[in-house]
Amino acid sequence: MKRGLRFLALGLLLAWQALAGAATPTPTPAPVPDTIEQRVAACIACHGREGATSNAGYFPRLAGKPAGYLFNQLVSFRDGRRFNTDMAYMVQHMSDAYLHEIADYFAGLDLPYPPVSPASDATPEVLARGRMLALQGDPARKLPACVQCHGAALTGVQPATPGLLGLPRLYLASQLGAWLTNERHAQAPDCMAEVGRRMWTSDVNAVASWLTTQPVPADAKPAASLPAPMPIACGGTTGTTSTTGASK
Repeated sequence: MKRGLRFLALGLLLAWQALAGAATPTPTPAPVPDTIEQRVAACIACHGREGATSNAGYFPRLAGKPAGYLFNQLVSFRDGRRFNTDMAYMVQHMSDAYLHEIADYFAGLDLPYPPVSPASDATPEVLARGRMLALQGDPARKLPACVQCHGAALTGVQPATPGLLGLPRLYLASQLGAWLTNERHAQAPDCMAEVGRRMWTSDVNAVASWLTTQPVPADAKPAASLPAPMPIACGGTTGTTSTTGASK
């Protein structure tokens, strides 16, 4: 008898809780704004606030880069010319139009660069070699100077050549190394792959070391154009093209 009463009481309690729960309205979640700022928020996790990473990490700065360059890189991750699991997963189903929207958003950001420390653990000889390669190249090995393509101030050139200043040393070295080892590719003619084949690993270290000690100019925007033609043909630098892609 007592056991039956206990089961009855338990059943009444559960029924009351169910009714109480049904009577309590479920809070309506706040709507998520459908804006480009909201949709690119995932990029901040790696690239920093609005794509303006510090110079102490690995991931590159996105803010202020030429839109054509950013678009080309997104397409390369989507289409298999560049390899990064997270990036490939994020863009694999994005259309050209959506990638253009993302590229335009980050290109339009005008955010300050973090201070650059001139201190380096590289030797003076290594830094001197890096300076020479960046400003003069190595004619004996047909290595063009960085400034011949990336602009006299090394802040990039419109519409699709990136700046080289204000980037983490690890990132610069790893990407130059990827060109050298044929692990990174771009639109044909792939000029950086050609440059990479002419570089030594010591060149990669020297250039990356010197670039990361250089202050970023107050006006760090990409140059409108180069004063002379590029010394080597580069695909995608005079415009952006892509013939593949799914919907957003």
